[in-house]
Amino acid sequence: MEQFGHDYARLCAAAGAAPQEAVLRRLRELDGARGRLDLAAESLSLQTCGALGRLLPGAAPVAALALGDCGLSEEGVRLLLHGLCSNTTVKSLDLKGNNLRSMGAEALGKLLRQNKSIRSLTLEWNSLGMWEEGFSFFCQGLRANNVLQRLDLRNNQINHQGAGELAMALTQNTSLQELDLRWNNVGLLGGRALLNCLHSNKTLKRLELAGNNVPGDILKAVEQALDHNQDREVILSEAQSQVNILSKEVLSLKDEKNKQFMDFMDTVDKQKEERARSEKMSAARVSQLQEALDEQYSIMNSLKSKLQMTEAALALSEQKVRNLGELLNAMKQEQNCVAESHFRELQQQKQEGADREGRLLHDLSAASEKNLLLRNQVDELERKCKVQQDQLFQVKQDLTNTTAELKLRAVEAEERLEMEKRRFKQSLEDVESLRIKEVGRMTQHMEASERSMHNRIQSLEAIRASLEEELSQVKTAALTDRGQAEEELIKARSQARLEEQQRLEHLEEKLRLMTESRDEAQSCCLKQKEMVAEAQAKAKQLSLYADGLRKRLDELQQELDSKEEEKVTELNKVKVELQEQIGHLEAERTAQDGLREKIAALERQLKVLSSNHREALLDKEGEISLLLEKLRMKEAEISRMREEEAQRASFLQNAIMAYVQGSPLGTHSSRK
Repeated sequence: MEQFGHDYARLCAAAGAAPQEAVLRRLRELDGARGRLDLAAESLSLQTCGALGRLLPGAAPVAALALGDCGLSEEGVRLLLHGLCSNTTVKSLDLKGNNLRSMGAEALGKLLRQNKSIRSLTLEWNSLGMWEEGFSFFCQGLRANNVLQRLDLRNNQINHQGAGELAMALTQNTSLQELDLRWNNVGLLGGRALLNCLHSNKTLKRLELAGNNVPGDILKAVEQALDHNQDREVILSEAQSQVNILSKEVLSLKDEKNKQFMDFMDTVDKQKEERARSEKMSAARVSQLQEALDEQYSIMNSLKSKLQMTEAALALSEQKVRNLGELLNAMKQEQNCVAESHFRELQQQKQEGADREGRLLHDLSAASEKNLLLRNQVDELERKCKVQQDQLFQVKQDLTNTTAELKLRAVEAEERLEMEKRRFKQSLEDVESLRIKEVGRMTQHMEASERSMHNRIQSLEAIRASLEEELSQVKTAALTDRGQAEEELIKARSQARLEEQQRLEHLEEKLRLMTESRDEAQSCCLKQKEMVAEAQAKAKQLSLYADGLRKRLDELQQELDSKEEEKVTELNKVKVELQEQIGHLEAERTAQDGLREKIAALERQLKVLSSNHREALLDKEGEISLLLEKLRMKEAEISRMREEEAQRASFLQNAIMAYVQGSPLGTHSSRK
């Protein structure tokens, strides 16, 4: 826009620098409808950055600002971001490829703390992770921000410490939904820190960690946590929509009831007007009736008989009222049946919870059986190690020349033991990770159900309060209508007594009018009583349902507490068992070290004996023939013993391999 171009030129002139033509052209070409200011790949000077920093606080049409690959200096970045701190229109900011360092990271942290409008921030191809203090300041700003929804930190040389700082910031951030950390150096520790922060952060929906040397299991766990967050967002949106629908229905019901009440009041007013008119007409006719009173005195007996008939009709109407009361009792019984059906449904839910507990107990028993099998296998391996040690002692005492072969076999056995230990530890770690994941899933599911039930209870309590208010209003209206009807009945009776002495035709018309008004009043009273009874029944049902929900919440809380206690006890047992196994393995290691020392002592003894033997050979040259024969005999025995020992070693090796391949531990390791 032209105004922004003029302001930019004026600010550059005030700073004593010439405005950049490319920036001036982009400012003049700024589209007010789109609101995007694209200065990417433009080399911005320090004076231009200062001028833009002064323009941005009042830049109303600018909604997106692109400053990628601009080669910004630290001071220029500080000036630009200082101007954006008080801006309220920019929603998207792109600063990729500017090699931002410590001062830039601090300015970004200040921007995130103060700005309340930026939804998307792109910081690709910078060096924020190389400066720990600046990056920690940036993470503090992210922790305090509650507006930013998308953050791009690709290729920023972020290590595991920076990932830890970022995870601490995400635990308190409640607005960020997308985070891109591809092509950094987060590593195993950083991946674990980010995974741990997802347990408390429930708003992050997308987290990219490719090219960070993060193990596959952590990436899968992160994906599962993000899926849980997305599911939670969907459930919350559905619950909110249901709450809105229920509130709309409640408002519509209130409007309908208000309309019905107003219609009822209008009908009552009309009836009052009609009665006033009839009273005026009756007062005008009284004079005429008094003149004809003497003539119609003989007809009074017939009128009395008709009055008796009307009393009989009143008795019939009372009988109808009783029948209606019986119908109300039947309706109450039906409502009790509905309450019993709700109670049965709650019992079914409890039975389902008990079935889930049984399944979990069955899984725990299976895990304990696996632990027992592993213990038995370790005991058998220890026994076989002891047998092999005894055989090694015998072989060392018998054969001095085969020590080298035995050493090689001992080294192979140690390597196999270490491989078995590693496999065993890895299997235990897998079992523990599976248990932790299952427990986390159960806790998340229970938390979501508790929140939904709590929201539902609050909405039901609000509905109950509104219904109680409506009940009180209906009761007051019914009482007032009843008083008015009674007063009207009293007036009608007095008028009937006065009109007994009047003419027959006028009395019949008056009685007909009074009976119609009485029937209408009774019907209105019955309708009001039915409405009150229905409202009371609804209130009772809602109260019973709320009590059932509260009991269900208490039961679920108790189940959670018991499951947490069982989890803690199982973890303690597993830790104790692992410590015992580690102690056994260390004892075996010490025993093997003692065997090595004994082998070295035997070798030294063999050397001493060989030296003595040589001296004896020098002293006894005359006995060479006899010694040669003895040596031949000994060599034959040694060869025979070597063959026997080789056969024994081959038999032992075959037996060990067969046992390892046939044992459950061997099958487990081969499957892995």
